[in-house]
Amino acid sequence: MKPSADPTSALDVKSPVRSVAGTTVMNVLLALSLSHLLNDTIQSLIPAIYPVLKDSFRLSYAQIGTITFVFQMTGSLLQPVVGFYTDRRPKPYSLAVGMGVTLIGLVLLSQAGTFPHILLAAGLVGMGSAVFHPEASRVARLASGGRHGFAQSLFQVGGNLGSSFGPLLAALVVVPHGQGSILWFSGIALLGIFVLSKVGGWYGRHLAERRAKGAESHREPRVALSRGRVVGALAVLVVLMFSKFIYLVSLSNYYTFYLIDRFGLSVSHAQYALFGFLFAVAAGTIIGGPVGDRIGRKRVIWISILGVAPFSLLLPYASLPATIALTVCIGVVLASAFPAILVYAQELVPGNVGLIAGLFFGLAFGMAGIGAALLGRLADHTSIGFVFKVCAWLPLIGLLTGFLPEVDTPKART
Repeated sequence: MKPSADPTSALDVKSPVRSVAGTTVMNVLLALSLSHLLNDTIQSLIPAIYPVLKDSFRLSYAQIGTITFVFQMTGSLLQPVVGFYTDRRPKPYSLAVGMGVTLIGLVLLSQAGTFPHILLAAGLVGMGSAVFHPEASRVARLASGGRHGFAQSLFQVGGNLGSSFGPLLAALVVVPHGQGSILWFSGIALLGIFVLSKVGGWYGRHLAERRAKGAESHREPRVALSRGRVVGALAVLVVLMFSKFIYLVSLSNYYTFYLIDRFGLSVSHAQYALFGFLFAVAAGTIIGGPVGDRIGRKRVIWISILGVAPFSLLLPYASLPATIALTVCIGVVLASAFPAILVYAQELVPGNVGLIAGLFFGLAFGMAGIGAALLGRLADHTSIGFVFKVCAWLPLIGLLTGFLPEVDTPKART
């Protein structure tokens, strides 16, 4: 991918409000996806270098889980707050500021000499993500031209690709050159600040034109559901998020350790396998949104969460080639759920795009953080293999999708 291509230069064009309402503003969506790729590449370096940190600082699995807990919980707690605030007071250039905080965390991580310093660096990276995700998700919806699922998928696939690049870059750079080489990735954050400054300029112009036209014409239609049904549907979505992200964190954080422990792989080879899984997650993400636009979000949620169960139940008993193949299938199928869940929730509570995005991205971060900490402790007291056997049953929670009401509008299906 060439970061300096069209997405940033084309943002200098002053796109009118009508383009947002009627057609998809691809330049903005591509720039957001690229920014998400850069942001999540930095984020994914943290779990990708766990084997390096574990050996250098003689960390336990519980301490590894604590790093993830701090990183994820910082983002989890702040994202809904940021989303709620920016729903009412949009801050176009907060995107670039958030990437600046991530840059500070990255630099500190490269120089950290103690476990508390590692936790502080992880917290700063989580804080940067907390600022980035809700506002970027809102801009993606504004630029969607009504293709909300497609816009969220394109935005999120950048993040998933970035997450997959982290282990690959760790294997190629950090493992052979050590912790200090993390500093080399500061250029990624600086590029992200530049791209997001361009996006902020477009967003600011759009807000000014929107205020000039008046807000009434931009209100989204409300679903014909009682408050109780809406709250119940949101509760089901939260439980489904629990199923999805606890299982994902078992793979993203402990897959390398599982491959090393069970099959005797080297750290570098295990990182390549993790890259394959995370790349499959990226593929699933780009599939989920457009498919949800056409067949409905609820059907995608059914398929993506419950459909993983046969693969997850086989995984703990598979050979090495079968394990790699199964994790690729799991990544593709399971990842298609999140764009559908997020857009479904935004349609349940229209007019609160930032709050819902912050809440659900925050839940994803928080659940992953708590899950990583608990699974790390479980692994310390049992084994990595036992953790994978327990987590294999989580996708069956997808049966709760049957309690979700239909909320897709005709426009969403076109």
